[in-house]
Amino acid sequence: MFTGLIREMAEVLSLKNSFLTLKAKYSPKIGDSIAVNGACLTVVRVSSDTFSVELSPESQQVLAMENYRGKVHIEPAMMMGDRFEGHIVQGHVDCLGTISTIKNNGNSTDFFVSLPNEYIKYIIPKGSVTIDGVSLTVNEVLKDSFRLTIIPHTIENTLFKRYKVGTKVNLETDMFARYVYNMFKGENSKLSWGDVDNIMARY
Repeated sequence: MFTGLIREMAEVLSLKNSFLTLKAKYSPKIGDSIAVNGACLTVVRVSSDTFSVELSPESQQVLAMENYRGKVHIEPAMMMGDRFEGHIVQGHVDCLGTISTIKNNGNSTDFFVSLPNEYIKYIIPKGSVTIDGVSLTVNEVLKDSFRLTIIPHTIENTLFKRYKVGTKVNLETDMFARYVYNMFKGENSKLSWGDVDNIMARY
């Protein structure tokens, strides 16, 4: 489990066959789980200042592999007793999103992200979403996209500073949104998110 708070920007040294080798201050152990651009991967090799994770062919087909170059986001898996920040992130990428519009608002920047239609139902206004491993709040949900408002600090310290219109990103929807949707589908398929909020408020 992860929190969606980036601990370090690691440097990609190589991506050969299925092995991604990174240089970082963080020193994992073999077998550790670490989120790289939001995807939970297993450390299979370590050296004094580098480590390697293995990407299966399926992972390489699902992930935005063009972002696994230069710098990448890394976050070690949470340990029992760690301070809980951000939101619950599984490191299981649901789909690829696409940066569709970028609007500078002076002290913040709006990023609009489009995604496949079958996943928009898991995007909730003021809910959480993970973009390349970064935990963010959804400000607005549109028909086939959603809007994020990003502050300068986040842009300068993450991959958001290199995102352009058309950039593909790893996207993980909110785990609780997926669970709630599946709990209330079927006979209760006419429930709105407002109805669900009212139900949850009773407990």
